[in-house]
Amino acid sequence: MTTTQDRPQTRTPRPRKSRTHGREAAAGWLFISPMLVLLGLFLVVPVLMAAWVSVSDWSGRGSPFSSDVSFVGTDNYSALLSEPGLAQSDFGRALRNNGYYVLFVIPLQTAVSLFLAVMVNRRILRGRGFFRTAFYFPSVTSSVAITVIFLFLFSTTGAVNKALSWLGVDGPSWFSDPGGIIHVALRGLGVDTPPAALAEHGLLGNSWWDWLSGPSPAMCVFIIMAVFTTSGTFMLLYVSALQNIQGEIEEAGIMDGANGWQRFRSITLPMLKPTTFTVLTLGLIGTWQVFDQIYVGTQGGPAKTTLTPAYLSYTSSFQNNQWGRGAAIAFVLFAIIVTMTVVQRILLRERTAVPRRRRFYPDGRAER
Repeated sequence: MTTTQDRPQTRTPRPRKSRTHGREAAAGWLFISPMLVLLGLFLVVPVLMAAWVSVSDWSGRGSPFSSDVSFVGTDNYSALLSEPGLAQSDFGRALRNNGYYVLFVIPLQTAVSLFLAVMVNRRILRGRGFFRTAFYFPSVTSSVAITVIFLFLFSTTGAVNKALSWLGVDGPSWFSDPGGIIHVALRGLGVDTPPAALAEHGLLGNSWWDWLSGPSPAMCVFIIMAVFTTSGTFMLLYVSALQNIQGEIEEAGIMDGANGWQRFRSITLPMLKPTTFTVLTLGLIGTWQVFDQIYVGTQGGPAKTTLTPAYLSYTSSFQNNQWGRGAAIAFVLFAIIVTMTVVQRILLRERTAVPRRRRFYPDGRAER
């Protein structure tokens, strides 16, 4: 009697890659090769050239790879980060201004876009298509045109100050007052002189008192404008995510006795987490790259309170012919965006670990 061990074992032949599979792979590479060439010519090559410019003394004339251009190492980065001077001071101010811009714009535009999405997604709302179009319309309008409109609205004799006067409030000089809103509030409380610890110490050529000044009135205008123009785009992302939530889930929450706010907090918000991550990432990238509104509106004024890294990189390169320093600012800004995106991803990552169930005894004790 033969057993299973006595039988000769035969190996199953491995499937070989067919010629058809190889031809499909070659055809795929052939179809995407034009896009790869375009990305290489207009994305990879310019980035590599900018990286070389950031470590060279290129003056903007001729080729950056000519023999007249010298390698200066990290001198351009040192002028921004470690060497005291005007370059470091301006870069610190730009980071401070842009930091407050990011701090206010991202939470506001995320909250407003989610609120609008929930409103226009309600079935009882009539004319939902009209409201979606109306809320999205500022996102497709020229940023230059919207900036000009906001300059008119927030001028000293503009409509905003006129409306504030009807309420008995004297509106500020939005585009000429260099004071930060935190400093203005402290002056109202009688704090006119900064503490010595904040005035004598600082970072990147600016005292801690300057870092804690808050956004200027002009930067507040740009914050309002950013929320107004970007909330419509992110609203559509949230609307798409809300429509993908199955109705059975909401019905299950209703059957469990959850009210509207409980269903939104415990069911809707967790299911919108991937969309929220996308909204925050896009908002983070966009807010750190703000340029055209500053260029058209204030060009960094008043007193450099609306200066941003992107605009500082432009002025360093195209106005002051310090191309190496301008490229260095761009790469430092790139590092900031990547770092903050990674941190954001870590904070919003999915928790897949399932907590161990605890056993409860009749006397009320719980198992440790």
